[in-house]
Amino acid sequence: MKNLMNWTAGAALAASVAAPAMAETWDMPMAYAATNFHSEVGANFAKCVTDGTGGNLEIVTHPSGSLFPGNEIKRAVQTGQANIGERLLSAHQNENPLYGVDSIPFLVSSFDEHEKLWEIAGPAVAEVMAEDNLHYLYSVPWPPQGLYFRDPVNSVADMNGVKFRSYSTATARLAELTGMIPVQIEAAEISQAFATGVADSMISSGATGYDRKVWEHLNHFYIVDAWLPRNAVFVNMDAWNGLDDATKGVMNDCAAAAKAEGLARSKDYTDFTLNGLREGGMTVEPASDTLVSELQAIGATMTEEWLAGAGDAGKAIVDAYKAGN
Repeated sequence: MKNLMNWTAGAALAASVAAPAMAETWDMPMAYAATNFHSEVGANFAKCVTDGTGGNLEIVTHPSGSLFPGNEIKRAVQTGQANIGERLLSAHQNENPLYGVDSIPFLVSSFDEHEKLWEIAGPAVAEVMAEDNLHYLYSVPWPPQGLYFRDPVNSVADMNGVKFRSYSTATARLAELTGMIPVQIEAAEISQAFATGVADSMISSGATGYDRKVWEHLNHFYIVDAWLPRNAVFVNMDAWNGLDDATKGVMNDCAAAAKAEGLARSKDYTDFTLNGLREGGMTVEPASDTLVSELQAIGATMTEEWLAGAGDAGKAIVDAYKAGN
């Protein structure tokens, strides 16, 4: 895939700035496999910062939940156990509804729509993160979410009783409204969960399924373009405040490059991974009209529930987005 950003040039441009007086190493926990595009973009970001500060601020990535499991990364950075990390924002919707603004079902279904939503919602989410002692740097959307199943599904009735991988408030609620059984499973545990029958389905992008070779256990992927959740990279606020302005400038420049590269990679990866699922032996097809209609009705219910929880701040985001479309 063509990398739209020239990381070397970006690092060289930033290299002339002064870096911290004493060399530091920051460990950066990440939940997804090293080969996942989010992790690769994160590794490029880390190298950009390391090179841009002349090695005086070295960032070392730890993918696959190897330093902290996915569900512990945000708390680890908040409390200073790690200075920087990456996490799926919507996994923390139970802490604040605004963390789940990227997972409102069927509010957006394309990259362009999602970026418009994030332009509106991003600053509000960054404020929420600041309240959690986190400085927001950048985020990258996943490809649109589809449904994975072991057996064919043509309507919501076919989902009843199916064990469903849950990773957020939204996914758990989707399971409840469709009669499925939610099972909390982090990304690094997906393959084992399907292999052992702990779960038989999930909603996720083609990227996650491809990375985890889910065709070894599941047979069907239904294209529904439900939402595009984001992985965010953030810094412990105290650690961020301890940096000089020049180092912050390097990190901001590298974050802008990472955001642009990540969006381009996510778009490219969408078709690539769906083709990969097909090549692995899965049936990849649009969901039936019946299923789409039923899911949209459930999505409307979930949207109203999210708005009720998010209050005026959430309503302002959704109203502003709809007014511009």
